[in-house]
Amino acid sequence: MSDEAATLALIRRAKAGDMAAKEELVTANTSLLKSILRRYLGKGVEYDDLFQLASMGLLKAIAGFDESFGVRFSTYAVPMIAGEIKRFLRDDGSVKVSRAMKKTAREMNRYIEEYAIAHGEQPPVHMLAEAFAMEEGDVVLTLGSARMPVSIYEQADYKDDKTATLAEKLPAKEDADDMLEKLLLKEAIARLPERERKIVVLRYFRDMTQSEVAKAIGVSQVQISRIESKVMLELRRTMEGSA
Repeated sequence: MSDEAATLALIRRAKAGDMAAKEELVTANTSLLKSILRRYLGKGVEYDDLFQLASMGLLKAIAGFDESFGVRFSTYAVPMIAGEIKRFLRDDGSVKVSRAMKKTAREMNRYIEEYAIAHGEQPPVHMLAEAFAMEEGDVVLTLGSARMPVSIYEQADYKDDKTATLAEKLPAKEDADDMLEKLLLKEAIARLPERERKIVVLRYFRDMTQSEVAKAIGVSQVQISRIESKVMLELRRTMEGSA
């Protein structure tokens, strides 16, 4: 029996109320849980608590998984596990930091962004301490403890745009969600039939035109267009179903 078949067998037992099967699934997916929760270390939550949250997400994934989805269980479980942790951090963190610290953290983030734009690098801690008349340790504490409660979707109160959010102002960078989405997309593409997978690779990873792909595959451009549209729809449904 393959690993995926064994996993599906355990899921069936777990959904039927077999506690031993649930425990076995948690044990079998420990590496996956740890790889996800590592992204949230340093956010003010202990490792053991993060592991418990990740485990709760896994159990929710087990309860909600349907074999008819046509995806690997791990593909379905990853966003469920990450979502459980993020919901806790979002809901629990908001009451832990004073308004004054939030305000200072916003001002520091604004200062850091403006400095980075002007100089191409982030300011050192001693410069932040001087700018805000604080001890260096207090600077680290403010930025560290307020990082999660200060939502990037809160209004940043910029002079030129009072309604702008930090998310709109901060330079774009890959975060945990981006990495998870890439993982999901990679697995979704890997599950496509060989011809469809080759079309996706040639079109979107090698920047070939539909005409060039048609010649490489040996079919008409019209066929490539139809196949591409169908594949993109399938991938979109797979990604949305895993969100």
